[in-house]
Amino acid sequence: MRRPQDKDAFATKYEQYGNMIYKLSLVYLKNPEDCDDILQEVFIRLLRKGLEFKNGEHEKRWIIRITVNCCIDMIRKNDRHNTLPLDENIFKAETPGEQDLAKLVFQLPGKLKAPIHLHYYEGYKVKEISRILEISSSAVKMRLKRGRELLKLQLEEGKYE
Repeated sequence: MRRPQDKDAFATKYEQYGNMIYKLSLVYLKNPEDCDDILQEVFIRLLRKGLEFKNGEHEKRWIIRITVNCCIDMIRKNDRHNTLPLDENIFKAETPGEQDLAKLVFQLPGKLKAPIHLHYYEGYKVKEISRILEISSSAVKMRLKRGRELLKLQLEEGKYE
């Protein structure tokens, strides 16, 4: 993707992955400005590396892993907890209930957010999430279970309003 003729390839990749990178980084950072920085950093790394991927899924997994790493690095570097309110329109939901659920997912503890997001919003299976987040499959299963339990509890208590 380094040559000038690859501008179209870059635009295609940006269109294909940009929204996913932004949403995933929002799961971690909750700050739109930081998410823009992560989006930029991920694409800079993609351009610099000029990697050849086995297939589209391999490329997507690499991009998700880099996004997660960049988010974790930013959290460590900034070591701050100042966040802006979540943009309610970031996830296009068909119903207000889906929008409320997305808000609850963002309120989950850090380790539970990414597996829930990757599984339910991006469609990854446990083994794939395990590889992406570099944790065991049993850890992914446990985080999904705990995340669902917390979401269920919050829904039952009516904390989504």
